[in-house]
Amino acid sequence: MKMVRSDLAASGVTFTLDTETGFRDVVFVTGVYGLGENIVQGVVDPDEFYVHKPTFNAGFRAVLSRRLGSKAKRMVYGRGHNTTRNEATPANARRQFCINDDEVLTLAECAMLVEKHYSQKSGKPTPMDVEWAKDGKDGALYIIQARPETVASRRKPEALESYVLKSSGTALAEGRAVGEKIAAGRIRLIRNERDLQKFRPGEVLVATATRPDWEPVMKLAAAIVTDHGGRTCHAAIIARELGVPAVVGTGGFSKRAKTGTAVTVSCAEGDIGHVFEGTLPYDVERTATESVQKPRTEIMVNLGNPEVAFKTASLPSDGVGLARMEFIINQHIGIHPMALACPDKVTSGRDRRKIKLLTARHKQPSEFFVERLSEGVGTIAAAFYPRPVIVRLSDFKTNEYANLLGGADFEPREENPMLGFRGAARYAHPAYAQGFALECAALKRVREAMGLTNLKIMVPFCRRVEEARKVIAAMATHGLKRGENGLEIFMMCEIPNNVILIDQFAQLFDGFSIGSNDLTQLTLGVDRDSEIVAFDFDERDPGMLQMLSMAVLGAKRNRRHVGICDEAPANYPEIAKYLAELGIDSISVNPSSVLRTIKIVRTAERDSGEGRRAAG
Repeated sequence: MKMVRSDLAASGVTFTLDTETGFRDVVFVTGVYGLGENIVQGVVDPDEFYVHKPTFNAGFRAVLSRRLGSKAKRMVYGRGHNTTRNEATPANARRQFCINDDEVLTLAECAMLVEKHYSQKSGKPTPMDVEWAKDGKDGALYIIQARPETVASRRKPEALESYVLKSSGTALAEGRAVGEKIAAGRIRLIRNERDLQKFRPGEVLVATATRPDWEPVMKLAAAIVTDHGGRTCHAAIIARELGVPAVVGTGGFSKRAKTGTAVTVSCAEGDIGHVFEGTLPYDVERTATESVQKPRTEIMVNLGNPEVAFKTASLPSDGVGLARMEFIINQHIGIHPMALACPDKVTSGRDRRKIKLLTARHKQPSEFFVERLSEGVGTIAAAFYPRPVIVRLSDFKTNEYANLLGGADFEPREENPMLGFRGAARYAHPAYAQGFALECAALKRVREAMGLTNLKIMVPFCRRVEEARKVIAAMATHGLKRGENGLEIFMMCEIPNNVILIDQFAQLFDGFSIGSNDLTQLTLGVDRDSEIVAFDFDERDPGMLQMLSMAVLGAKRNRRHVGICDEAPANYPEIAKYLAELGIDSISVNPSSVLRTIKIVRTAERDSGEGRRAAG
């Protein structure tokens, strides 16, 4: 058998599902330079890629998302009597992905073919674990072996389990989260075999990396933390199988950790796992899925973090009623859009150096923004596909924009940013038009290159009808024309003028989402950020109920979809009942409130139905 010379190229593992959540509509590809032993043993932080199966099969060839691993070393052929050896990966190679997009898509297609073959053979869906290698001499990709995936695919969906930290603490380390649980215990630092013998059940195992012969000890651990590894390393695979939360690839936590120190390991905040100082309180909520009966009103989720999208998609929701673009810009980009559109206008030398470093892989800094934003939004849209996902255009205030890298050069100082240069006012304005063009380019890529046409776009804080016309015209010039390729454009209904002129706004938009936070603030004249007058902020005020009624009935009068995307219905059952009686189309709440809101709305619908029957 010919030896694949992956020591001269790359190798890795491909799964036909997401290994953390069991989400089956993606292919998860991981890769490192050199021979594959390092990626299996977890001693290298690999590159990671996702490909969305449904849109790939529909003919769209695009990588859904990617993450650059550090790939600090690579395993190559040895010299003399040594069979293999590890060497440091050159710095320029570390800054590049070990395979290109075409190769990622080829590996994904091969993995899907393997999955299809074994699924037909077994007569049931069979997610696969596929190992691959790239030959450095002929440049070809080879499938080395394939076997059924035996952990994530076997999770039983009888109950939904959600872990939530009740208080925050001092973070000692962070890395890749494995699983979605939280655990607390005292550290046991493992440096050698003698340390393994001292391990006690319920301790937190901390090491540079784990080995296969450690499994008997690992199953006793409350949690596992390693310096090295990605989500397909040994520690990650065994932790998933055992149902133990793990944080891998912390970089060097074992060098700082001390045996006996109490810590809390949390994998409940998405892709990034944390090790917190001390024992922190947390809740575990379990709900039997078969007991969930959905109401007539659509219950949707508010979401900003792409890292929890696959997990959140398993909730019994009708889609995403509010995808917050600003979360993705803040957490996954971190640079002001105008600083990427006009990098020469950034005056801070420190900011310019950071921006250059972050965008080094791209020909133009603006390409970094479009790629990262489209992958963040695309991941959310893919997770819920074909359910609708409504993404809100960026709605930072000027003080929040200014905190981004390079932001100080593009943002005015305002006395009251809440009522200032925000939302729709920015998009066609010369001060932000080039940044808005990048937002539109990213959303166009999600819909056209990725094929995720379930994505709808929502305009926030639109003060006047003329302003709405300008924004819609600007979007059209950037390739986002209402009605083309099924594109629907919604508007946040969060300013009293939106309610008063809803008939006029309805001529320009396909639907509305009531933002009760801003609408309450502006109806009652209460600064919701001011503690001294917070007692006056109440969505149940008679004036606010009248506003809600006018918004819902006005939208329905114009045959437009109308929903609400704040927590008021989850916090106040009487508001949920009121909205259900008005006939609102959807209620969108945070993921942790979905199950509670379903119950509240079902009860409200039942009560309102009984009331109508009694009246009749």
